[in-house]
Amino acid sequence: PRIFGHIEGVKRVKEIIQYCVECDEIKFLTLYTFSSENWKRPITEVNALMKLLVQTLKKELKLLMDNSVIVKVIGNIEELSLSVRNQINKTIDDTRDNNGLTLTIALNYGSRREIIQATKKICSKLNKNLITIDSIDEHMLSKELDTGFMPDPDLLIRTGKEFRLSNFLLWQLAYTEIYISDSYFPDFTKTELVKTLNNFALRE
Repeated sequence: PRIFGHIEGVKRVKEIIQYCVECDEIKFLTLYTFSSENWKRPITEVNALMKLLVQTLKKELKLLMDNSVIVKVIGNIEELSLSVRNQINKTIDDTRDNNGLTLTIALNYGSRREIIQATKKICSKLNKNLITIDSIDEHMLSKELDTGFMPDPDLLIRTGKEFRLSNFLLWQLAYTEIYISDSYFPDFTKTELVKTLNNFALRE
């Protein structure tokens, strides 16, 4: 069943987080957990994914705190159920004062919608005469995105032999190096992560 793959995926997430914590040079890790298009999946799978998310956030809070991981969430979480939102917000609040790896969870996230929302924020400021049209630039738009708190990614790892971005960080990935893995995410182990980072290190 599909949910078995998601359960295995959680194990890989733990491995990846722990390895990134050990690597002093890795300051930000972003995981595409649930896209805005994923609502089209069977309702039983969506419900199981949300239940798994809540259980994992509760269960792994000690791991996050022990490793001083800061949890951020990007995407429209207002469309999620109250119980899911409450657990997300609790995890964000609990890890707010940590000072280690920033773990960003992309949840009900779609990059096109993100860019539209950022554009609306800028238009609102323009209408209120808080900014001028000539002051609008790449830096301003970047700051209005959900990811305004972090730098653009250095590396995108795409699993499952897929060669598409799937509406993920379209603005932020403009100059990002891309690595395509033959492994599906539940099979993407620490060993393959190390292989990927070694490949990235050799690039100019």
